[in-house]
Amino acid sequence: MTTTATTTSGTVRRGTGTTPILASEALPPGQHFIAGGFRPGITGEKQAVVNPANESTICEVAQGTAEDADAAVLAAVEAKEAWGRTLPKKRAETLLAIADRLEENADLLARLESLNTGKPLMVSEDDVASSIDSFRFMAGAARATTSLAAGEYAEDHLSVILREPLGVVGVVTPWNYPLLMAVWKIAPILAAGNTIVLKPSEQTPLTTLKFAELTADLLPPGVLNIVTGLGPVIGERLAAHPNVDMIALTGSVNSGRAVARTASETVKRVHLELGGKAPVVIFADADLQAAAESLRVAGYWNSGQECGAGCRVLVHESVAERFAELLVEQVGTLVVGEPTAGSDVEIGPMISKAHFERVLGHLERAKEAGAKAVLGGGALEGSGYFVAPTVLVDVPEGAACTLEEIFGPVVTIETFSAEDEAVSRANEVPYGLAASVWTLNAQLGHDMASRLDAGTVWVNSHLVLANEMPWSGFKSSGYGRDLSAYALDDYSRTKHVMHNKAR
Repeated sequence: MTTTATTTSGTVRRGTGTTPILASEALPPGQHFIAGGFRPGITGEKQAVVNPANESTICEVAQGTAEDADAAVLAAVEAKEAWGRTLPKKRAETLLAIADRLEENADLLARLESLNTGKPLMVSEDDVASSIDSFRFMAGAARATTSLAAGEYAEDHLSVILREPLGVVGVVTPWNYPLLMAVWKIAPILAAGNTIVLKPSEQTPLTTLKFAELTADLLPPGVLNIVTGLGPVIGERLAAHPNVDMIALTGSVNSGRAVARTASETVKRVHLELGGKAPVVIFADADLQAAAESLRVAGYWNSGQECGAGCRVLVHESVAERFAELLVEQVGTLVVGEPTAGSDVEIGPMISKAHFERVLGHLERAKEAGAKAVLGGGALEGSGYFVAPTVLVDVPEGAACTLEEIFGPVVTIETFSAEDEAVSRANEVPYGLAASVWTLNAQLGHDMASRLDAGTVWVNSHLVLANEMPWSGFKSSGYGRDLSAYALDDYSRTKHVMHNKAR
């Protein structure tokens, strides 16, 4: 590829600093939420929560211990029978009330999310809107579950299928979508009649704690419990606890392995939504302009800190140069800045200094391998953990940047010459969460979708989600379904009751 666009460092648009994004009194209590109320941690230890846009400390929250987790599990155990026996209609009404409460506080939640994560407000507002819709969908799904029809399947015996709650579900959520990923777990778990002990990321606990504060009067005490702290402490205890019936995690592959390993000792169910490295396969007949416009969003949404991001382009060699030009043209218009710098800001910072340095390390190794940054390629000047939106071309086949999850605003472009080559290279990554195919040939689009090893495959689109449809991965991307009525199956158990009706 001979594209000659130059690397640009870009600038970060800064807020004026005169008007804070959120008043300090709107912050939630920095404590655990257990049995319907906030309480300090047993040890009194705390951890700072940092604003990644300017590196300032927002507040401190409790640094939980295994004993704090045990107290939350006890509360969930005590609440599980009554909540599990609540009629689906009543649970649905509660979920709808939660959705209404979130909608009433949508602006507050979006601003708090942006304060804690550095997300542009447009991203946080979308997260909150999707959270509200998740509760409303699950409210309906809870009242319309399906299973095998009751009937006589063995002579003189009537079979009935019951769907029951699992009991107590431990949940570990990530930092990239703190509120939304919590809701993707909370809504179906509650809808299915379970109680919850949730550990948010220690970096981004604020909207989860605010959620608990806002909805405390809507749920019986003990149904939802939040314990803040470190994964190797709180997450490990939830995975090991004999009274936790299931552990559900959204996070890294290493975290998933650790949770699954620990959970195996008590043979509890495990639900994992892990990493991704979504290939974008673009054929010669594709609408290149549409593909470039789509990846402007799908490759860089939430600053690329998105497990379904279209971050690895495989484009037919005959149109690769033209596509690269179009993508650079699109990505070059992205507005990078602090969330207080305007409603049109589209790209925020990396979540932390450690992750910022990790992304920059990926970029350095990519350049050493021969990849060329035709846009971006490094950090942006000033405070905060900002990385320039980056497009890498001349990427060698098999380079680490094409196989490993960078989780930043970076899209790599490789070329292919034959269809079978595109399939094999798209499937060579260890992940299998999402992929997309771009072609105007309907038969080719259908066939390619069936051959790509991913839980979600888009054709002529990327990163469009619907609460009615499942989100789940294959291979190292984990197992278990978020969203859709399938999630209710994951958080329920089926019981077969057979009646002898012979006379």
